[in-house]
Amino acid sequence: MKAGKILLGLIVAIGALAFLSVIIVKEVNQAIILQFGDPKRIITQPGLNFKIPFIQNVVYLDKRILNLDTPPEEVIASDQKRLIVDAFARFQIVDPLKFYISVGDERVARSRLSTIINSRVRNVLGQEELQTLLSKDRSKQMELIKEGVNNEAKNFGINIVDVRIKRADLPQANSEAIYRRMQTEREREAKEFRAQGAEMAVTITSTADKEVSVILANANKDSEIMKGEGDGQRNKIFADAFGQDPEFFAFYRAMQAYETALIGGGDTSLILSPDSEFFKFFGNIKPNINK
Repeated sequence: MKAGKILLGLIVAIGALAFLSVIIVKEVNQAIILQFGDPKRIITQPGLNFKIPFIQNVVYLDKRILNLDTPPEEVIASDQKRLIVDAFARFQIVDPLKFYISVGDERVARSRLSTIINSRVRNVLGQEELQTLLSKDRSKQMELIKEGVNNEAKNFGINIVDVRIKRADLPQANSEAIYRRMQTEREREAKEFRAQGAEMAVTITSTADKEVSVILANANKDSEIMKGEGDGQRNKIFADAFGQDPEFFAFYRAMQAYETALIGGGDTSLILSPDSEFFKFFGNIKPNINK
């Protein structure tokens, strides 16, 4: 009974030692085996590996391409214009031993890389004018930044895959000033457009009024001509009628005169002698004074 317990204890101890001796390196990791803090072995291939329990320990490092967002940095261009630059980088740990010895872990490495990238961004972009920095044609500057960062990152066992500017903005005070200047410029242009529109409206209105006056004058001219022609034809007809029957024509004209004077005269009073030529078609209307 006692021997069985001892055997079970040995099996458990051996199993625990075996468990503590086995390390599994995943495909996304690389490992450094340390013995009392001193690196002994580098494992870059995935699989099952072994270490001495209680004496050796393992540090895992990521071997994938990692992203790094740096804090926004103010850059002063060569023309003394200020710009807020927000950059990011992609890096990879290519030398685990150098990485561990120089920076220890990924957190410290990110901090060191952020400082290096921001310093390089200031140095490179500070030699260019603001217009160049805001344009899309800045690949040359990006290559210079990447090259400079890579030269320093190699000391940490890191390879810089890429460096890019994620955002480049003017400082808030500059943005507000530029916005006000743009607003003033747009207002000035709007006033010019309104003035030009008012001038065009006056020109169009005057041209239209002139055309209307010309059209009315031509219409009045044509109407007077037509009226004159009509009056001429009427007079000719009257003359022809008078020539054919002078007595009837005289009677007709007298009837028109009676209508105008007696019916359409309104409040006008006429004082005429009964034997006036005007009443010749009324017959003998002389008053009988003998009665």
